[in-house]
Amino acid sequence: MGKPLFYEILEKPATSCIIGICSGIWFYIQKKNIGCQHVGLSYETAIEGHHWRVITSAFSHISVLHLVFNMSALWSLGVIEQLDHLGLGVANYLHYTLVLVVVSGLLVLGMYHFLIQRFKIEYFRRVTAVGYSCVVFGWMTILSVKQPSSKLDLFGFLSLPISFAPFESLIFTSIIVPQASFLGHLSGIIVGYAIAWGLIHGMTNYWAVSMLGWIAVVFFFSLKHSGAYDFSFLEIESVTDPSLPSVRFIRNGRTLQMNTVPVEGIQIV
Repeated sequence: MGKPLFYEILEKPATSCIIGICSGIWFYIQKKNIGCQHVGLSYETAIEGHHWRVITSAFSHISVLHLVFNMSALWSLGVIEQLDHLGLGVANYLHYTLVLVVVSGLLVLGMYHFLIQRFKIEYFRRVTAVGYSCVVFGWMTILSVKQPSSKLDLFGFLSLPISFAPFESLIFTSIIVPQASFLGHLSGIIVGYAIAWGLIHGMTNYWAVSMLGWIAVVFFFSLKHSGAYDFSFLEIESVTDPSLPSVRFIRNGRTLQMNTVPVEGIQIV
């Protein structure tokens, strides 16, 4: 007989929170009848400045089957939170989950760009990706390197050797779910190997908080710039040098203005 669910939740606090967030977002999407085109990531929307979709696409699921499959795999991978002796544990789980969300999303866009520009495959200009699979595949890969003797349990009855799970799951999902994003899953595997082999390393609480702060800034400014949501309290206007931005917060008739000081030798792209 297994442990009561309550004790498993206590052993996997970060995983439980992420599952709760994804489930809550799925419920909201269903209730508001939001389509994947409104929250998903595509090459066209990225070119238009919808950079916030890198985040929303990762935590959004359109179908209940998609949600259950990803969350079942994520729950099984929650054992990572207890592997402090392997350099993982709760803190690193949160740190590198953040890395997986952002870097795998950017890598997918890079793959789309290469296929569109080099091979003229226009299909990838409009294809829209949603789901937490890239992060799930990333953690499968990391665990397969750090603890190859583990097994991945799916739906409570399917057990896969973790050492082969990333590529087995990649092939399996591509066959049974034709609309599954092969490149999205592959990007998670690539970033997972980069983390497991130490090519991406050095994440601390300081760097994680700093990264989260920059993500929040880019998220809200791109959300406003894209016109997807109206932030009436936030305006972007030119200052003396029109190439540099000024941020102004307006509240009760008062204005707080922050001007950017030019820095020589640095180009703002």
